[in-house]
Amino acid sequence: MKAVIALAAMLLGMGEGLVWAADPPCDKFPTAKQPRCAEIWKGLNNEDGPAIAQFGLDQQKRRDEGKITAQQHLAENMQFIKQSTEKRLQRLKERMARE
Repeated sequence: MKAVIALAAMLLGMGEGLVWAADPPCDKFPTAKQPRCAEIWKGLNNEDGPAIAQFGLDQQKRRDEGKITAQQHLAENMQFIKQSTEKRLQRLKERMARE
């Protein structure tokens, strides 16, 4: 929907002055801090990318070897995603507090 509105605004020559809300989790910060928050959040995701990828590879190997079922695979994925996201959110909060 935002893309349609942005396209319409640009076609009407209004695109320059539009400001969109930040994506979660940065939308909870004041507007002036949201760009910096987005930079930090992207960096945190990049920092954790290799560990997340390794978890996925290790888990797929266990699944292929028959050590876990599809349900276990899904449950473990959901738990890992929840825990890793909570850790990144905590680190984001700490870094934003220092800004």
